Amino acid sequence: MEQQVRPDWAGADGKPQWATGKGQDVNSTDVLRDGYGRIQEAVHAAVEGLSPEELTARIDPGANSIAWLVWHLTRVQDDHISDVAGLEQVWLTQNWADRFGLPYAKGATGFGHSSRQVGKMRIESGDLLLGYYDAVHEQTLDFLSGLEDGDLDRIVDESWTPAVTLGVRLVSVIEDDLQHAGQAAFVRGVLERREED
Repeated sequence: MEQQVRPDWAGADGKPQWATGKGQDVNSTDVLRDGYGRIQEAVHAAVEGLSPEELTARIDPGANSIAWLVWHLTRVQDDHISDVAGLEQVWLTQNWADRFGLPYAKGATGFGHSSRQVGKMRIESGDLLLGYYDAVHEQTLDFLSGLEDGDLDRIVDESWTPAVTLGVRLVSVIEDDLQHAGQAAFVRGVLERREED
């Protein structure tokens, strides 16, 4: 059995430090850090130990691969967090776009990709996917560490009715990322069962 990565927010027992019942006050940032930590756990569990071929395998011609799902959820988190934090995307500042060398526009997040575009995903290793995810995760936690509860009411997107607050945007990224991480885990399970047959 592979050793599980213990997120930086977790205590020695693996539980969120604020959830140990040892008298620590819980605030909104603690809950958000826990949510983003769960994404990191799910991403690592879906990717670790797989070959490039397994990462890009599609369980049917129209399905998303693990590599595409993890790349997409990471791109969305990078795009959305950098936007609300007023930062540049890790994808560009840390040269991940060039390292991946994908046949997509540099600013692409995968939103609206066709099945054909998904099929063009190629990855040299799971380490590349995890390296990019972990770099985005680090920037996310850095941003969250500077927030106070009152900051979550700030309007960050007025193109929706009602307007989107920072709190809603942060939770929506968690929800979207966990759905895609779950899809990647499902694909991994299907691939592993096929190998057993």
